[in-house]
Amino acid sequence: MDYKNASLPAAERVKDLLGRMTEEEKIGQLVQPFGWKCYRKTNGGAVELTEAFLEEWAKGGVGSLYGTLRADPWTEVTLENGLSPKEGAAALNKIQRHAVEHTRLGIPILFGEECSHGHMAIGATVFPVPLLVGSTWNPELYREMCRAIAREVRSQGGAATYSPVLDVVRDPRWGRTEETFGEDPYLIGRFAVEAIRGLQGDDLSAEDAVAATLKHFAGYGASEGGRNGAPAHIGLRELHEVDLLPFRMAVEAGARSVMTAYNEIDGVPCTSNEYLLNEVLRGEWGFDGMVITDCGAIGQLAGGHNTAEDGRDAAAQALKAGVDMEMSGEMFRRHLAAALREGRIEREALDTAVSRVLGMKFRLGLFERPYADPERAEAIVGCGEHAALARNVAAEGIVLLKNEGRTLPLSPAAGKVALIGPNADAPYNQLGDYTAPQPPGRVVTVLEGLRRRLGGDRVLYAPGCRIRDDSKEGFARALACAERADVVVLALGGSSARDFGEGTIDLSTGASVVTDRAWSEMDCGEGIDRSTLHLLGAQLELAKEIYKLGKPLVVVYINGRPITEPWIDEHAHAILEAWYPGQEGGEAIADILFGDVNPSGRLTLSLPKHVGQLPVYYYGRRTRGKRYLETDLSPAYPFGYGLSYTEFRYGKPTVEPGVIGPDEQAAVSVRVSNVGDRSGAEVVQLYISDPVASVTRPERLLKGFEKVALEPGETKTVTFTVGREQLALIAKDLKPVVEEGDFVVMVGPNAAQVETARLKVIEREGKR
Repeated sequence: MDYKNASLPAAERVKDLLGRMTEEEKIGQLVQPFGWKCYRKTNGGAVELTEAFLEEWAKGGVGSLYGTLRADPWTEVTLENGLSPKEGAAALNKIQRHAVEHTRLGIPILFGEECSHGHMAIGATVFPVPLLVGSTWNPELYREMCRAIAREVRSQGGAATYSPVLDVVRDPRWGRTEETFGEDPYLIGRFAVEAIRGLQGDDLSAEDAVAATLKHFAGYGASEGGRNGAPAHIGLRELHEVDLLPFRMAVEAGARSVMTAYNEIDGVPCTSNEYLLNEVLRGEWGFDGMVITDCGAIGQLAGGHNTAEDGRDAAAQALKAGVDMEMSGEMFRRHLAAALREGRIEREALDTAVSRVLGMKFRLGLFERPYADPERAEAIVGCGEHAALARNVAAEGIVLLKNEGRTLPLSPAAGKVALIGPNADAPYNQLGDYTAPQPPGRVVTVLEGLRRRLGGDRVLYAPGCRIRDDSKEGFARALACAERADVVVLALGGSSARDFGEGTIDLSTGASVVTDRAWSEMDCGEGIDRSTLHLLGAQLELAKEIYKLGKPLVVVYINGRPITEPWIDEHAHAILEAWYPGQEGGEAIADILFGDVNPSGRLTLSLPKHVGQLPVYYYGRRTRGKRYLETDLSPAYPFGYGLSYTEFRYGKPTVEPGVIGPDEQAAVSVRVSNVGDRSGAEVVQLYISDPVASVTRPERLLKGFEKVALEPGETKTVTFTVGREQLALIAKDLKPVVEEGDFVVMVGPNAAQVETARLKVIEREGKR
């Protein structure tokens, strides 16, 4: 059996194994049922396989299992009936042993897990959401975070992760904005490359590597009205120039898996889009990995998009388009054999898809090392080292939006602090969507973070109100706390917390209580799209009442999408945007508030002044139209914006040489100085403008950035290389080209505040 010979190339092993398989076994390899349904935990704590799973297996085997260790309200896996890290590894071993030791060919299962910001399993480290990660402008730090996630997942037996999310956000009313890195394709691409390096490492078969899955391919962040899964109204040029750029960068970095998006582009669903999957992904980019659908996406072709007449047609369309595996597995399992018999698809298409799945398993080393080490899982998952990393990422991504009169940092000796607001002591509200249940005390809230700094006596706490409830019953207690304090920290925002059965908050006492009334605080997360961006409930009114007391007012936003509240922008003395900062968020926020960390986070979304301005992303085209009657087109806070506790000064950028050919490079240099009295880190940003081109162009595009640490009085020269990758546009024939002419090079701290220089591109004699 050559396929069991580890010394042979993967292609030879795939060919040998494929030749031994029945049609039923081949189809089984393309099926990915829900993994948490394949086991149950007995009263004694042991794990046993369910009858339903064994019946599914008897139909022809199972190639992969989705979210076997996933725990959340949807899976109904709780702290009580779920598995610890050690138990989880042992459970996956038991399932895997059934595949390897009790089947004809012994093909191991590929366990795929959700890991948007940490493994979605009980006990795993909950890192900040990608929107905060993007705000660090530190892709190398994200690579370190991805290494930690890969270690936790693989230690339990998981071998594939459904991340990173590379969607480019057009409209932040979209509930999944928190899962993205922001609005800019180049920045997203830089993080994508580091995700591949961090998750997959140098050797995919290593014990700390997992296969990364790029999602959602493609145009998912460009949905109509910011509604999840709605059509994307974009042309092919824009698709290539914006939405596909991060995916191409990740594929070039070696990504092994891609997930199709739910949406359609110009009437063609992504799950059956042969142009996207075969012509672009595999043809133009040379991708040789595996394509998997999002959950239930093939069924939507027949019952949603209505581009397929029935399940057989849907299964055939997806397979022909280049899909290799179906998450949920229902349509392939039920209809693929019939589609083959009826000639809707060729058997060669089935063999090709199976070959890609098997190739992934060989590359992952699953045939040689199918089992996990439960003891190793217990030591690695949720370890202290990973918690410290989560804190560092959170602190580096928090953005200081306003700091009037140097309200921040707070002095540790400054009297009493009133901490008020629905997100002051709400653990799940800090974590974002795609989060497992957490044991008590695991998440450090803002309240806990401040108490660890100042002690319990100096921190006065009151929730004041809820996220979505209009009740003001907590106002009196909140105002009483604020009256006794020297400064007020107001923790407002939103929530992507599912119902974990945690009860609610008694507004009059601030205590957690169990109640028969179900309170849903969610205003963000998958499937939670909004028509506005203002604070919900009584939050703004609470802020106005506290402001009347005349105390210094610091607003900390904890949320998954931008908040548009002009009154707070105008009246709060300081504003922090903390997004969803993860399990160590309270520590990170305290680090910023008290100056132990100088804020260096910068926005990766343009924050609008009014929802009616949308879309407001910074790279709008010159032809986007004039101002509105009521307001202009400028955001409240521009892309790349963020303040520091020190001050940075830029010199005039230089370009050397000033004239280059289309395939040549120039060096853009700028001197950046820290002229303040604190050490800090500045994000130096490079933008390119193409004033005259064969197609309409954005006013400016981010094409480089570097985070630079500077001591007080220190100056550093930052140099960027500008060449074909930075200057090319996607022409009418959808090919990249560098056109002759003048370019404007812009360097500065954000998209709206730049110093400029000129660069000319000409065709050299003899190279036309």
